[in-house]
Amino acid sequence: MNDSAIFEACRKGDLQEVQRLYDADKNVVHAQDFKGYTPLILAVYNQNRDVVEFLLENGADPNAMDAAGNTALMGVAFKGYTELAEMLIQSGADVNIRNGNGAPALTFAATFGHTGIASLLLANGADINLPDSRGKTPYDHARIQENEEMMELIDQYANRH
Repeated sequence: MNDSAIFEACRKGDLQEVQRLYDADKNVVHAQDFKGYTPLILAVYNQNRDVVEFLLENGADPNAMDAAGNTALMGVAFKGYTELAEMLIQSGADVNIRNGNGAPALTFAATFGHTGIASLLLANGADINLPDSRGKTPYDHARIQENEEMMELIDQYANRH
């Protein structure tokens, strides 16, 4: 089997091709390319909802990491895809996994100003005190970006818990 076919199908959002490849080899959902990307990571990064749903329903690991330690949830937190973040969390994505730089998904949401995703992560147990490898917390990243709304959101959550 040509593993590159699954990655191309997930990038393009070609659900029929993903299904065909899955029917030929159920393990295709666990494939990794040379950067460690999984079909799920590529599908979420390219906002291919139907492919994401199919992969999750057929055993794709929502916590699988690429070579840099990034997960699909970190990808959607970076891109701002709230609906996909919800799907990943409902499928068991760990909101507190940290990448190779020590950053959890909340750091990505805080850095790139995605308050909807930050709210979702916080509501699902994201730890506001997880520092990255430079010692910066999600709040610190929001402050660096001068994102008052994000800082208030994290403050509100800190005061509630």
